[in-house]
Amino acid sequence: MPLPTSQVVRLTVGQALVRFLAAQHTERDGIERRLIAGVFGILGHGNVAGVGQALLQNQVQSEAGSGDWSSGICDPAPGAMPYLMARNEQGAVHAATGFAKTANRLQTLAVTASTGPGSTNMVTGAALATTNRLPVLLLPSDVFASRMPDPVLQQLEDPRTPDISVNDAFRPVSRFWDRISRPEQLISSTLAAMRMLTDPGETGAVTLCLPQDVQAEAFDWPLEFFDRRVWHVARPVPDPAAVQRAAAGIRQARRPLLIAGGGVIYSDASHVLREFASATGIPVADTQAGKGAVNWDHECAVGGIGATGTAAANELARSADLVIGVGTRYSDFTTASHTIFENPDVRFVSINVQGFDAAKQSSTAVVADARAGLAALATELASHRVAPAYTAEITERARQWREVVDRCYHLGHEPLPAQTEIFGALNELMTGDDVLVNAAGSMPGDLQCLWRAPNPQQYHLEYAYSCMGYEIPAAMGVRMAKGASGQVVAVVGDGSYQMLPMELATIVSEGLKVIVVLLDNHGYASIGALSEGLGSQRFGTSFVSRNADTARLDGARSPVDLAANAASWGANVLKCHSVREFRDNYRLARQSITTTVLYVEVDPLGPNPPLSAWWDVPVAEVSELESTQAARVSYETAKDAQRYYL
Repeated sequence: MPLPTSQVVRLTVGQALVRFLAAQHTERDGIERRLIAGVFGILGHGNVAGVGQALLQNQVQSEAGSGDWSSGICDPAPGAMPYLMARNEQGAVHAATGFAKTANRLQTLAVTASTGPGSTNMVTGAALATTNRLPVLLLPSDVFASRMPDPVLQQLEDPRTPDISVNDAFRPVSRFWDRISRPEQLISSTLAAMRMLTDPGETGAVTLCLPQDVQAEAFDWPLEFFDRRVWHVARPVPDPAAVQRAAAGIRQARRPLLIAGGGVIYSDASHVLREFASATGIPVADTQAGKGAVNWDHECAVGGIGATGTAAANELARSADLVIGVGTRYSDFTTASHTIFENPDVRFVSINVQGFDAAKQSSTAVVADARAGLAALATELASHRVAPAYTAEITERARQWREVVDRCYHLGHEPLPAQTEIFGALNELMTGDDVLVNAAGSMPGDLQCLWRAPNPQQYHLEYAYSCMGYEIPAAMGVRMAKGASGQVVAVVGDGSYQMLPMELATIVSEGLKVIVVLLDNHGYASIGALSEGLGSQRFGTSFVSRNADTARLDGARSPVDLAANAASWGANVLKCHSVREFRDNYRLARQSITTTVLYVEVDPLGPNPPLSAWWDVPVAEVSELESTQAARVSYETAKDAQRYYL
């Protein structure tokens, strides 16, 4: 039965969506925030007259439609929905993901895109968000639901069915997906979408496909649909019996090792973990997402684990008889492709908010929020502590690795500095209120080994998807979520920079302050080193011109000026020819109120930190190349150590 006219409001689907999103909030530990703090987008055919018109109307009618990002974790005026114009749709999703990560998944941004290529540009960003368990709301425009203009411009035609569009590509990379073919479907679908965005165990990319004609269609909406709604983000408590089983295993272990993953940080559990480690003496290694969960100089901190980990953590992992995973999904790098935990009797305990991750490695599973799970385990283990001899070993291994870090940070390498020297200077210059952003290339490996994170906020690495091009747009999202305090420093290689430099223009136009450290080694140095190690002789990994004599890509270095390119987007660019000059220019960039790019040429051949674990990348089983043949022998030897943890 239709509602009385006094209980409905007539709006388009686009207008209703914007109004609904502006009324959604989250709450955890008594603190409420806007869930959707703003909308990134590029307007085109498909959304310019739908969601685009609705955002315009919202700005005209709102007092604070542009938002205020200076105070951090933006909370616009009631009803206002800020709009930000990106330069690339993938970059916009990365910015939203960086924002959500900084907000500990309690707040995010939406991204709207036009029909066809504008929308499919977001698929990579969706995959990154879902892989990292980070919430983003994607609003790709779709073809006409009426099918009257058919095929419309940029429409994919499938002769088997007219019910498929390019937006079906979002299905496997989204945690929730729907196509709004009728206005009234928006009500149930948006409520389901908000539930998924705020579920700490299930969150990821949420995709609502919006046919362009439906976006502009009017409907009589129940006013109650637009009421202020608060989504309470739960802290699932563990089953007492599961905690008792986990504690029993820890008491029996002689050489336990704890791995802190991103879930510790998202749960705001770092202080509980530090207290747990101090009380029990159990050493704490960290994943890329979990670095900083325990401060680097804590007496139990042993650094990164796995293929890009420290020798201290990896040697302890090899002899560990119990591994306690907290908020980790046990990625391939973390487990060194199932080779790092060598003790034949090793067992696993896992605290994770998602049962899927808690059950990995045949673990004794404690399905719970990381903070609640650690607190319960600490109570159960009151007065328990590892043996003094193990404590002494932990201290000594950590001390030895710190000496390695000091050497890597201060090599005095010439004529070009080593990448690790720039990281050393950054690590010493950045404060605990600053944030380092990185994602791809050889940098994550060096940083996982070497970076000394004083807290959970300083180290922002996207390594679940390790997506080239993430760094600059993500730094924009971090800046927006963080507000004006501290510095946001995006470290990006020349290969990754060339993927998505255009969001520098967005950063500049929004008046945001970011420092970009652009390290140029004239190629894909990470893959070059990997290629050489696998017998493929760095083939296809250097930025060079085609050789007219050989017809191969082995000519002179490509005459590309990345510093000039960065300046063309509106950033201030400072060239650094030495580590000392880099330090001086970083201080200038820190004092500046504008976005600055620090351009540094570094040695493509390293040297890099010493590796202490393995990563499974298959080598050609047969080859006429001696380099490949030799690499295959080494590969088969390393692969013999792989095992199932049963």
